[in-house]
Amino acid sequence: MLDHTATDQVTEVLDRLGAALSDGDIKAAAGLFATDCYWRDLVTFTWNIKTMEGRAAVADMLDATLLRVKPMGWRVAEGEVASDDGGVLTAWISFETAVARGYGLIRIRGGEIWTLLTSMVELKGHEEPAGFDRPMGVQHGASKTRRTWAESREDEAKSLGYTTQPYVLIVGGGQGGIALGARLRQLGVPTIILEKNERPGDSWRNRYKSLCLHDPVWYDHLPYLPFPPNWPVFAPKDKIGDWLEMYTKVMELNYWTRSTCKSAKYDVARGEWTVVVDRDGQEVTLRPKELVLATGMSGKANLPKFKGMERFKGDQHHSSRHPGPDAYRGKKAVVIGSNNSAHDICAALWEGDVDVTMVQRSSTHIVRSDTLMDLALGGLYSEAAVKAGMTTNKADMIFASLPYAILHEFQIPVYAQMKERDAAFYAGLEKAGFWLDWGDDNSGLFMKYLRRGSGYYIDVGASQLIIDGKIKLAHGNVAEITEDAVMLEDGTRLPADVIVYATGYGSMNGWAADLIGQDVADKVGKCWGLGSATTKDPGPWEGEERNMWKPTQQKGLWFHGGNLHQSRHYSQFLSLQLKARMEGIDTPVYGLQEVHHKA
Repeated sequence: MLDHTATDQVTEVLDRLGAALSDGDIKAAAGLFATDCYWRDLVTFTWNIKTMEGRAAVADMLDATLLRVKPMGWRVAEGEVASDDGGVLTAWISFETAVARGYGLIRIRGGEIWTLLTSMVELKGHEEPAGFDRPMGVQHGASKTRRTWAESREDEAKSLGYTTQPYVLIVGGGQGGIALGARLRQLGVPTIILEKNERPGDSWRNRYKSLCLHDPVWYDHLPYLPFPPNWPVFAPKDKIGDWLEMYTKVMELNYWTRSTCKSAKYDVARGEWTVVVDRDGQEVTLRPKELVLATGMSGKANLPKFKGMERFKGDQHHSSRHPGPDAYRGKKAVVIGSNNSAHDICAALWEGDVDVTMVQRSSTHIVRSDTLMDLALGGLYSEAAVKAGMTTNKADMIFASLPYAILHEFQIPVYAQMKERDAAFYAGLEKAGFWLDWGDDNSGLFMKYLRRGSGYYIDVGASQLIIDGKIKLAHGNVAEITEDAVMLEDGTRLPADVIVYATGYGSMNGWAADLIGQDVADKVGKCWGLGSATTKDPGPWEGEERNMWKPTQQKGLWFHGGNLHQSRHYSQFLSLQLKARMEGIDTPVYGLQEVHHKA
């Protein structure tokens, strides 16, 4: 409920916090937090993405940052009213630091701060030109030296990378690189985006023809330009490709197609990279200060090395290179894997009159799309949420405000409800022999995604084909590949004209190994995962996604990726970190991630 008394209570806590911080009384400030508290900071205090867990961690962070940060102006955000839900006070807050303006979300339980999210909105003196400060677009009056908008854009395109250098070079022109490029453009950071394909959006267009977004439209907006209200809930791949191509044009991005990196090396003395690029057959040397690898959260394709692969006489390829079913009509296909891509490809092959078998090597978490939208996403990302006043930014911030250490506790009851609602569906899958799981702690899809980025399928139809036996199912590990079949360890022989290896992807630092060197890849370590000590996410506990959207152990090297939601949300904080460095703002990093795993 909305309660101005709740606002007064939150204001009292914020006043006490602000006073303690102004006085430099770290003990008093930390004492305002609960024993089991969580402060997640997105750049404002730490110049990092960092969660402090417990009073001691809060005190340590403040001891390292307070004199420099100079936080002030803590208040309930303008136009907002705090709520009281079961004794937990929740409020949107605003504040300032010496160099930035911030926004956040606070939860107070029993009079103590339970969770606090602080995020950087803008750098003082370097605000995005929007609203009353938007650019004029044309120069009124008469001038013999006037340049039109088109001429100015042409001049920039000709000079950037040749007579002038980009401050930031983004390798990878998918949704991640495009979203970050748009943010940097608005902040006035000279940036070039490199894309190996012919056109923006080809990373979507070139995938198998049945590919579509499994996340709903409200979850997938790009910065500045939300999808129109008549955009489909689940966008087909080619429609997404066209949107991304349009976006690069209207957001005026310097986007180099048919361009690949040949090498990159960091010059410590000069504080810049030397990057050799093949731009449509022409070798160009770029010298950016900051290098961002936006080559996809999943990293490099994992193509397994099974005994006998070289003998196979049919077609075999990784799922990322799957062309679709058209060439295989009337043939036999074996798909190795049982996650999203495997299901999508199997369903498309069945539709294309291909005899298809899925090989399940380990259990998979399945959730029906409609149920996921209703129970897991509906409160934040849905038409009903929009009608109730939820904005994309607020939805992103609410999701970001739930500390990873306890996020699974919020997820477990949601997925228990899904399991109950769709009991008949799951019974059908189990009867068909499908190996199901709900995550190591029954926390479901989101935690699997955040911890390991794999092990799940959002069902949009393939599961019923498995239940009905239209997609055949086999189990076990591959022993070898023969000239015309896949042989499993239990002796099962699966005749095949085509084999699709839906075997996932490696860590993003694999791209760093290829481009820069294995020494740098090892120096920065594994990307993605929380250190939860669950399957495929080894400990120790990290508390944040490894190496994503924040400084790494290699100066000037950044990783940006994830789904459309993460590309949109975290591009804001990565762009501000890069802008601050360009402007010479002091950015001492608190809690730089240690490396525990190299891949």
